[in-house]
Amino acid sequence: MYNYFRVLYYLLSMMRRAYWSRDRLLDYQNKKVREIVKYAYDNVSFYHEKFDLFGLKPSDVTTVTDLNKLPILTKDEMRENLEKMVSKEFDVGCLRRVSTSGSTGQPISISISRREDEFRKAKHLRANISCGQKPRDRWVVIVTPQHQEEVSWLQRILRIYALTPLSVFDDPLAQVSALEKLRPDVLDGYSSSLLLIAKEAEKRGVRAIKPRLIIGGAELIERSSRQSIEEVFDAPFYDQYASIEFERMAWQCPERVGYHIDADSIVMQFVDDDGEEVAPGERGEIVCTSLFNYAMPLIRYTVGDVGVASEETDCPCGRTFPLMKVLEGRKDSLIVLPDGRILSPLVIGDGMMFYKFYRNIDQYRVIQKKIDFFKFLVKKKNDGVDENVMEMELLAYVRKLFNVDESEVTFEIEFVDDIPLDKTGKLMKVVSELKGRKLSI
Repeated sequence: MYNYFRVLYYLLSMMRRAYWSRDRLLDYQNKKVREIVKYAYDNVSFYHEKFDLFGLKPSDVTTVTDLNKLPILTKDEMRENLEKMVSKEFDVGCLRRVSTSGSTGQPISISISRREDEFRKAKHLRANISCGQKPRDRWVVIVTPQHQEEVSWLQRILRIYALTPLSVFDDPLAQVSALEKLRPDVLDGYSSSLLLIAKEAEKRGVRAIKPRLIIGGAELIERSSRQSIEEVFDAPFYDQYASIEFERMAWQCPERVGYHIDADSIVMQFVDDDGEEVAPGERGEIVCTSLFNYAMPLIRYTVGDVGVASEETDCPCGRTFPLMKVLEGRKDSLIVLPDGRILSPLVIGDGMMFYKFYRNIDQYRVIQKKIDFFKFLVKKKNDGVDENVMEMELLAYVRKLFNVDESEVTFEIEFVDDIPLDKTGKLMKVVSELKGRKLSI
């Protein structure tokens, strides 16, 4: 069972650190960087060998900036060295293993200690509490089945931050029916699942689901979809960014100026294709260093996402954590056009809302098959709109949206009865099947 006194201690400490001065926060980060780098070198064979290969010693890395001296750790490299990445101070059999969703088809298992697991739970709660969640709120989360057993018996008895899970793979009508009975104060889950539930509730005229706040995550969701969810449920939507490797990483507060990066537990960097940090406001691949993972340290690990650090330095909420402006999506979900231009799924999602028949579309998916060939899957609403007219208008519109002509790029429209969730439970709107390309981000 978890040590809830320790979870509470972690949580209270985290809440205070969010308001530290920037100088104090940087001193704390530098201290934690020195500690984790030295620990990894002394106790993890993978890092000891890596440092020696590059002629580095722990004493060469004393500040956050010094992390740039270290090579970036890729998912493939990590996958090939999982056993060598666990600290010799831990018994692998006593560690908890959590797995990534495997959205690329190759999941990775991360080993964490009991204390690290408790730290992660506190980190998760900080973001929710900062948005207004209360200890005894009815908290319903749309999750994959493997996460449905993560609430302890003690939480259920005391009903303190005890979530009620619903499977992301359930039919939206069944989810709406369950939510009508549960009447959550906090509705949480995959953003695309929340959107599908909102659409179903609106279609059925359901008005009984009135959460006080909505928390989405696990995937990108464009502005128009967030607005739709908020309108249906008459509640604010707060987006969060997390990964299995690091737990909560960045999150929106009620001000929604940007995403507060959890700088007291990770160092988040935005880098170009050469591993060099980009300036605030520029697109960069997200690379993170965990300041709390000791069983399996993660130093300059690329999570596979692309984002933009904010030029803003202050948030009206008073929290001093650095801000991420926007998450643009998985690196392998960005669209690359023949002339080298890159389109984020957010750009496509926000652009689609101006398509003439957008309100007649229930769901859609854009698949880049080749550099010059795209397939649009469209599930239209049953409202009698002529498919030939929709197709002609959509072809003309997407050429304009992508700013390409017929000789450059081919678009194919296919009307389908259903667009299924992928195996991770997400409804991906943009999918790239291009392999091995290098993005000039």
